[in-house]
Amino acid sequence: MKKLKGAVFGCGFWSQFQIGGWSELSDVEIVALYNRTLLKAQKMGEMFGIKYCYDDAEKLLRDHPEIDFVDIITDVETHPVFVELAAKYKKNVICQKPMAPSLELATKMVNICKENNVKYYVHENYRWQPQFRRIKQLIDNGIIGKPFRCISGFNTAFPLFETQPFLAQLEQFALTDQGSHQFDVLRFLFGEPLSLYCSTQQVNPSIKGEDVATTIIKMKSGVTCIQEISFSSLLEREVFPQTLMLVEGSNGSIRLDPDLILKITNKEGTVNESVPLDKYWWQTERLTNEPPSIVSCNRDILNDMLGKGKAETTGNDNFKTVTMVFASYESARRNQVIHFQDPA
Repeated sequence: MKKLKGAVFGCGFWSQFQIGGWSELSDVEIVALYNRTLLKAQKMGEMFGIKYCYDDAEKLLRDHPEIDFVDIITDVETHPVFVELAAKYKKNVICQKPMAPSLELATKMVNICKENNVKYYVHENYRWQPQFRRIKQLIDNGIIGKPFRCISGFNTAFPLFETQPFLAQLEQFALTDQGSHQFDVLRFLFGEPLSLYCSTQQVNPSIKGEDVATTIIKMKSGVTCIQEISFSSLLEREVFPQTLMLVEGSNGSIRLDPDLILKITNKEGTVNESVPLDKYWWQTERLTNEPPSIVSCNRDILNDMLGKGKAETTGNDNFKTVTMVFASYESARRNQVIHFQDPA
């Protein structure tokens, strides 16, 4: 069976997790790395045994025609440039979320890949976290009846900007960084939105963008979602980077508590479940939820490229999440409900 060969563009903080995720799969090999600062690419190459490192992305592509795909893990402002470059060389494209800094550029990126007849995916891993897959399974099994409301919260005061300082410079922060994840999880669980209303706030004066967002989303399935994001919430217990959640249904509820404890309640009582997580040598002590979801997301994309299945997080699918993110900014700016006329 063919082993696909890939290149990674961007060797910053998150690349360790992404490349680590690829290293767990037998049908793929990352053969080359690009970073604008060559030393970073070389250090990442040493960590994962990747020989070829570049500070010129196009030279990498010229030197390695055997590459089947490019995984883009750079800052969002550069995503359109690198997607276009990879598509020009007829390589399948995987782009880190958020897809693009604007809806117009996201549209262009999807179209460029289509015009060049290459596959386009977005690495949206949150829906692949084991606790959300389990919640989806429980909902689909009818354990709590028909869902009618979901409250989800990503509320933290963790010093995120120490490891990812570029986030403090984003004029659009909380919704692009976490809304991309949170809205996608809600789409995965409950389907597409009918409307949303969003309010944003800037609590931390040392950053450029919003660090708090509260969004009410009405779904076509009949579920009302209340989604909270805050990077300025000092709480009695810091659970970063975990999302907490309550799903209420006609016959019961599912509550996701800290430490990935699920509390499943119906008329017969409450059952507690602890969601297990696989661990890997390349992960960090703090970020434990993401590594298994990265492996699963990468496997899903890889199977699509190999013709073994259909990927969940294609560019076309993630464009629906991107639409929700920028609709939220529009809602906050206008202080109005945004209605989705077409499937969003």
